[in-house]
Amino acid sequence: MNHIVLYEPEIPGNTGNIMRTCVATNTKLHLIEPLGFKIDDAHLRRSGVNYIDKLDYVVYKNWEDFKAKNEGIYYYFTRYGHKPHTSFDYSNKEDKNLYFIFGKESTGIPKKILQKDLEHCMRIPMTDNVRALNLSNSAAIVIYEVLRQQDYNDLLREEPHKGANYLEKEEEY
Repeated sequence: MNHIVLYEPEIPGNTGNIMRTCVATNTKLHLIEPLGFKIDDAHLRRSGVNYIDKLDYVVYKNWEDFKAKNEGIYYYFTRYGHKPHTSFDYSNKEDKNLYFIFGKESTGIPKKILQKDLEHCMRIPMTDNVRALNLSNSAAIVIYEVLRQQDYNDLLREEPHKGANYLEKEEEY
């Protein structure tokens, strides 16, 4: 199973967007406190999280609490990583839990955490014109690369509401 982990997220809009992405991709979300907002914050609602009732998520008191309750392979996203996110095999042949960990917007994941697993520290390639991509964009880029390698698991390949042949149908006036 795929998991997105937000270490002490600060901006409710980013977390709201990631919540929506998690619902769309059947990805479990883990939030590590302290959070820079309340889960019921109006900013989360404005980010399109009218799907929160469908979201599988857990909130943890701290990093140690999260680590004690979750076994699997941890991948850390940091601008200081030396490998691109595409350099790993996420096909999950062993059916392990995969955790994609993103740090808080202002300072990222603490160095003391990253130094314990340098092999799994990575970055999304970009120019030197920006320090980092937006957190919710980064999470979406990563989870869709993971899903691509997993052949999108059980995600729908056709639009379920208007029908598979919507584009082929004549417009009704």
